[in-house]
Amino acid sequence: MVETLTGTNRSNGIGYNELLDMDTHDVPSRFREDSPMEPGPTIVDPGIYYSRDFFDLEVERLWKRVWQMACHEDDIPNVGDSLVYDIAGLSFIIVRTTADEIKAFPNACLHRGRSLLTEDARGLHEFRCPFHGWGWKIDGTLKEVPCQWDFPSVSEETHSLPPVKLGRWGGWVFINPDDNAEPLEEFLGDIDRHFEPIPFERRYKSVHVAKKLRCNWKAAQEAFMEAYHVVATHPTLLDVMGDANSKYDVFGNLSRAISPNGLLSPHVNPAVVAEPLEGAKTYSKVRHALSGNIYERLEEGRVKVTARNGKTGIFDEAAHHLEGELDHADIQLCNWVGGALAEGWEDEPDPTTTGPVQERRKADADTQREQWRETLGDEVDKISDAEFVDTIYYNLFPNISPWGCFDPIFYRFRPHGDNPEECIHEVMLMLPVPEGEKRPEPAAVHWLDFDDDYVDAPELGMLAKVFNQDVVNLPHVQKGMRSIKSKEIVFANYGETKIRHFHKLLKEQLSR
Repeated sequence: MVETLTGTNRSNGIGYNELLDMDTHDVPSRFREDSPMEPGPTIVDPGIYYSRDFFDLEVERLWKRVWQMACHEDDIPNVGDSLVYDIAGLSFIIVRTTADEIKAFPNACLHRGRSLLTEDARGLHEFRCPFHGWGWKIDGTLKEVPCQWDFPSVSEETHSLPPVKLGRWGGWVFINPDDNAEPLEEFLGDIDRHFEPIPFERRYKSVHVAKKLRCNWKAAQEAFMEAYHVVATHPTLLDVMGDANSKYDVFGNLSRAISPNGLLSPHVNPAVVAEPLEGAKTYSKVRHALSGNIYERLEEGRVKVTARNGKTGIFDEAAHHLEGELDHADIQLCNWVGGALAEGWEDEPDPTTTGPVQERRKADADTQREQWRETLGDEVDKISDAEFVDTIYYNLFPNISPWGCFDPIFYRFRPHGDNPEECIHEVMLMLPVPEGEKRPEPAAVHWLDFDDDYVDAPELGMLAKVFNQDVVNLPHVQKGMRSIKSKEIVFANYGETKIRHFHKLLKEQLSR
């Protein structure tokens, strides 16, 4: 690596505001806002990632008391359409009761507790318990109790389904099981200004993939909250992203990261990445931006690595040495090159551009302007290069990550049932529609099990390979947490701002 200690409070390389000064269009003022978190340190006990007691505390004081995104209103487009939202052993029903009204209820029969719904449903006229036949109208009103004469204390007034507090933002449906919770509008604050020029009301869910992971939900979420991991986890991004010069800010329950693109990471030696690589392919022949070693796919599960001194070795996709003089390789690039590929990816050419930063950023932005012109028309001519090029990703406490501007990514992280060491990573791609047009129908959820590859969801495109790089680490993070002798995890003052902000809010929430 080139950059470690710099003698300053930032990495070497160009600052983000300097990049904005180069923009060929007017840049929204919010991009220049500086709202950093106060200095740390932030130290947490690794036990919070595996402790049953801590998990149970989260159920009682987080999931039962916080605003959380349950679904998109397009998931239940018609009256009677119902969705089951499960979180950490809790279950709720989200139902459209009229054309304009959505309600939420605990997913439990008030007789013996049997779940009223075990899966999403369309066009229901009632909720009928399969155990003893108690029934409720979809607005929660008690409808029928078999042998009601035998339940003299049961009536519509006493045993209608209790409503769960519900709010809506940008087409998303939020619930809060706490009857005394602040209004959703107060919880969200001035969030709307961060999602211009294409607010979520103008976006539809084109992709929805849910992957089960063997790690705590917080560990998974934190892996996607900062660019500090790029240097080791995403070597394929180092020649296009200024990872260590990302900008971090916090705003109430919202945090933001902006990672500049169209430039080299400050960790990279420019001379290494400038060397020509004959036959370079995006997924099957690449150069490691730090070591300069070349990784070439021979077949699935076999990768040839050639070092700068000419030594070679053969490795599998998990970087296990198979043969050859070179006996060490990077697991991330072995996985990238030697792992599963979608059809046609093996011969995909490497599109990486080079040249001065301003020219690279303008060229990338102009390419995207033309790609979006068919959908958005002349709107694209008013939008800055930064909005097209840079990675702008937010986190809304406690567990969603909507990305900004033209990046369609929207994450949700939640526990898998009541196991503290398993979770679900959901990826939704929210694409814009022309102003005034109706949103298309949302994509159905494509479930991936623990051992499935993200590439098994080809609708993710190249993101599947990036996610594979991320989740390679997570089971080992989960296992290693138990072996930290100091019982302390410390987060970087600035580069892990969003994680520090999350833990600050989590601590406050759990202490209430």
